[in-house]
Amino acid sequence: MDLRYTPEEQAFRGEVRQWMAEHVPAAPLPDFDSTRAGFEAHREWERTLHKGGWGMVTWPAQYGGRGLDLIRWLIFEEEYYRAGAPGRVNQNGIFLLGPTLIEYGTPEQKARFLPAMAAGDDIWAQAWSEPGAGSDLAGVRATATRDGDDYILSGHKIWSSRAVHADRAFGLFREPGSERHKGLSLILFPLDAPGVTVKPIQRLDGKPVFAELFLDDVRIPVANRLGEEGQGWAVCMSTAGFERGLMLRSPARFQVAAAKLVELWKERGADPLLGAAVMQAWMDADAYALSIYATASRLMAGGAIGPETSTNKIFWSEMDLNLHKTALSLLGAEAEFTAGLPGAPAPVADWLDGYVFSLAGPIYAGANEIQRNIIAERMLGMPR
Repeated sequence: MDLRYTPEEQAFRGEVRQWMAEHVPAAPLPDFDSTRAGFEAHREWERTLHKGGWGMVTWPAQYGGRGLDLIRWLIFEEEYYRAGAPGRVNQNGIFLLGPTLIEYGTPEQKARFLPAMAAGDDIWAQAWSEPGAGSDLAGVRATATRDGDDYILSGHKIWSSRAVHADRAFGLFREPGSERHKGLSLILFPLDAPGVTVKPIQRLDGKPVFAELFLDDVRIPVANRLGEEGQGWAVCMSTAGFERGLMLRSPARFQVAAAKLVELWKERGADPLLGAAVMQAWMDADAYALSIYATASRLMAGGAIGPETSTNKIFWSEMDLNLHKTALSLLGAEAEFTAGLPGAPAPVADWLDGYVFSLAGPIYAGANEIQRNIIAERMLGMPR
């Protein structure tokens, strides 16, 4: 793999950097999980990105993208995080569902859902987990009963990210009587459909980051099914590949955090053991970036995402946790400051907020214990 950027890629980087300098809000937007106003402020930012042609650069132009390759997407992400741009409230849509729609969707589905997703008009929630089926997606019990040209959806979803304020959700449902990986379908549905009840779930810090979804005889057209009937497992594994191994956590997120950690060490460093931890965080962020560039290059050459995404997921989630633990150790007692507390310096509160979020990393997108099972069985050939 040639690690040098081409002149065209360098020019693209300059274009992104200039646009970000001109459009990134000077003051941080209100948190999109805390209030409806914060959510809508981030929706408006998604629309600003879309107007500039930056909603999702890899998508075809007719769906709101630029038709660019994955290397340019990684360059875009680097400049996005470098500029301190707002978080993407529609990450479930653009990074997870969007690529899956491009791969499995019909022309009608792509034309119907992708442009509105790119424009921020439709914000998507992920509705996979259930009270008895978290990382073990094959255990979902919510049903989709065929009734002519409709499905009748019934069941209980939980830990649905962004569902409190989102417009639509994509969920995994099974044909009544089916078991495990068979009889599953991925179905798209509006969250304001009759029969859908959304109940917010608060995170440790009180933010309603997730929601429970109760579906009581929700009638959804069969045209909202993504992929063939009963083949939802394969479709969802494609989405999970994007989630765990490529798009949900771009390298730039961790490289910027590692650079901030280095600056914190320069200000407060004394303990050589913490210095070693800072160095490890920097190296891990760079190693992860190189791994993702290799994955992108392989995909551009016609390859596919495989079970190795489980190693990626374990790596980035544990790297994020260790990075923030190191920051809190450097801060000492000041690490107790929380956002909004009188006298709390913003950068200090940001480290604590990041740490709280990093605690969930080994759980969401498939618990790391499950990922280790996948590695053992599918990559190392060990028995179940």
